[in-house]
Formats: sequence, C-alpha cells, structure tokens
Amino acid sequence: MTSIKNDPLSFLNNSPGVQGGAQTDLIQKLLYEIIRVKELITYYDSIPNGAGQLGSSILNELVTEAYNSLVNYDTVLMKKYYDLLLNCD
Repeated sequence: MTSIKNDPLSFLNNSPGVQGGAQTDLIQKLLYEIIRVKELITYYDSIPNGAGQLGSSILNELVTEAYNSLVNYDTVLMKKYYDLLLNCD
C-alpha cells in the first residue's frame, strides 16, 4: 500500500470557508478512506484472470454509497460508510 505524499485534501485545511469541527473531521476522514479504497480497487482490478472482480465491484459499490452520503450530507450514513471503508483491505 502506498502512502499519500501530496495531500489531495489540503484545501480543506486551508480554506477560510470550511469551519473546523466534528463534522469537518468526519468528512475529511471519509474522503481519505474513499481515496485509500480507490487505490485498493485498482489493486483488485490488476489481479490476473479477473480474480479480483468480485472484490473490486463490492468496493466500488461501497465507495459510491460513501460518496453519495457526502453529497447528501447525511452524517449518519457518512459515519456508517467511514466505518465500513476503514475495515476494507
């Protein structure tokens, strides 16, 4: 697993319009997990003979639902998908 060298979410820390707090922390943590799991998806897709297709499709569905929880700003679902993505490997 590679670590993120350039912080793709640095704009959250530097933006004057984003207020700090528990909800911002949850959003940022969920975004990091989405990025991490997308890296896992590319790993599963690279497994020869389609052996990783099931894992890839499950992770894709989780990422899609996690993203939708962010778009809808549903904090209950954000927490749920954060916990689910946190345990993906």
